[in-house]
Amino acid sequence: MNNKWNRKNALWMLLYAVLYAIVTAAVCVTGSIHPIFFVCYQITAGLLLSPIVIRAFRRVQAPGAAVCLFLGILLLLLIINDAVRWHVVPLIVITVLAEAVRGMTSYSWAGDVVGTVLMSFSSFGYYGQIWFNRAYTYECAVEEMPAGYGDTLMSVSPVWAFPAVVIIGIIVSVWIANVSMKRYKGSQILGD
Repeated sequence: MNNKWNRKNALWMLLYAVLYAIVTAAVCVTGSIHPIFFVCYQITAGLLLSPIVIRAFRRVQAPGAAVCLFLGILLLLLIINDAVRWHVVPLIVITVLAEAVRGMTSYSWAGDVVGTVLMSFSSFGYYGQIWFNRAYTYECAVEEMPAGYGDTLMSVSPVWAFPAVVIIGIIVSVWIANVSMKRYKGSQILGD
């Protein structure tokens, strides 16, 4: 397989970018089920996004793969009128970091796994506000969600939960990236 930019790989990256945006949105929607899912966005993202991102990164082992994924989610945020600083700035940071790590490691497996972990933080702009902008998050939850959601959200998101969720999310992302590539190695699934 040619792992550089060409027409076929560009089309696959378009598909991956669309999937990345849709699955990130799905991760965010899980928060409406129960506040604990909102708190655990990073774990859910590691579980659902890692197979898409690692496949995209292994398909295109050249600059720009993370940027394509970023552009997919940025387009979605623009469409739903939610491209605000809280959401876009973390996306820019994880994209730049993922591109840098992948480039510095010459697009190695380890660099792609680290890049995958970074790109799994696509919903950070949403869930990070639980800990870094609590009053705003509570106000939004009271306005937009059913009665009691805001209070429950605050009770299931103590300060210690933030590092726990991030660490578990990273572990899940690394594990899922490895499992998904072993499972699909040599197959025709998702673009091999």
